[in-house]
Amino acid sequence: MNFAHKYSRPAMALAVATLAASPLAHAANWFALQGISPPKASHFGVSGFIEPSLYAQPGRKDRFEKNHVPNINLIAPNFTHSTAVSILRARIMLRGNINPDISYLLGGEFGSNGITKVRGAYQPGLIDGHVTFSYLPGARIEVGLIRAPSAEGALRGYMTYNFVLPSAVIGQLMQQTMYSSGVPYDKNINAYLISSQESLGANGFRYPGVMLFDWFRHGPWEFSYGAMVGLFGTVAAGNRSSSPLYAVRLQESYILGGKGAFRSDVQAGIWYQHARPDLAGQGYSMTRYGVDVQYLQGYMHQWGRQFRFQYIRGSGWITAASAFSHAPDLPAPLTKTQLYPGGQNQASGYMLEAGLFLTRHIEADLRYDYYDRLPNNAAQQRIFKTWAVGLQYHFTPLTKIFGGYYFRTLGVPHQPNAAANSISSVVDNVFAMQAMIAF
Repeated sequence: MNFAHKYSRPAMALAVATLAASPLAHAANWFALQGISPPKASHFGVSGFIEPSLYAQPGRKDRFEKNHVPNINLIAPNFTHSTAVSILRARIMLRGNINPDISYLLGGEFGSNGITKVRGAYQPGLIDGHVTFSYLPGARIEVGLIRAPSAEGALRGYMTYNFVLPSAVIGQLMQQTMYSSGVPYDKNINAYLISSQESLGANGFRYPGVMLFDWFRHGPWEFSYGAMVGLFGTVAAGNRSSSPLYAVRLQESYILGGKGAFRSDVQAGIWYQHARPDLAGQGYSMTRYGVDVQYLQGYMHQWGRQFRFQYIRGSGWITAASAFSHAPDLPAPLTKTQLYPGGQNQASGYMLEAGLFLTRHIEADLRYDYYDRLPNNAAQQRIFKTWAVGLQYHFTPLTKIFGGYYFRTLGVPHQPNAAANSISSVVDNVFAMQAMIAF
């Protein structure tokens, strides 16, 4: 079957060059697409994207905690409404080639999300900023603010997202929020209690550092690797650790056809991350690792399909987001984030996702994700399960509208736990819709 798109050559060249010059492409080799600019890119180029988003859920109240709406039924990052319209992401990027062996990328984030929510206030900031040197055969060197080697779900460009809401295991275990490290935090048994004023924003899976990466082709086979040493921190937060962060990913791909931004392939990857974030004058071990598999064939072609699976485990630095926003009549453990830093604290999860192009433009998607948080702590263990059904309309490779409905459950395995049960019994299902517009 021929999956080639019937675009004119100039139009296709423009689309591929634009996508390859920004972290938006629909390909498996994210090291190549995000680490370097296309060979024919100019010295200076501007690109970006914007994501207007709509969220709707009932906003049911928890009667046990004095009729407050729990945060799980409110829209992040402000947690003030259960139905909202916002610009989730708005990004402008500058990218180009200084010479054939040196490329660069600078990107600013201006949307309303966890990255720009710093100390409870809106603060746009630098999300990408790196230079890549390709002088050494087999070992390209990337320096700056980098997407660290990790799960495929954390490396993917936003244009390839099939759902507005991330899976729980990616959103809770991989998306790291930075916290003020020198504050004398209160503790609730084994957890630090952290207010929104001490949150320094999420990192968008990026860390400052140095990464070696490259890829090697042998017929249809492609081996890729990335190995990074960096700092646990962000531009807004600075360095939050006195020890280095280490991250590595190895992946093997079998290329079925095409090339660049929309190739068809089968890919498997394995990865590992380790850091020692500091908090309250002490360093704590944080480890994440996992495996993933994906199959992509026939992008924007009828009966084109995709399948993804990823499994992730973590120990140390496990976050339980605040159950409620600040309210004077609720105790601090309910209104503050609980951070469990010790290495004995565990979490794991997985995600299965499938998609099918019903026509050249219409794609149907299905996802199931499972996240088991703190199984080592009977009182705090929570199990998040979500079925998501979605539909997308792809106008072009650069522009689409997509929406999904999320059937969510929150399990509390160990009983009795009246307070947790009262929240889990009112967890809303969610409808979310978004337009993805790149330029």
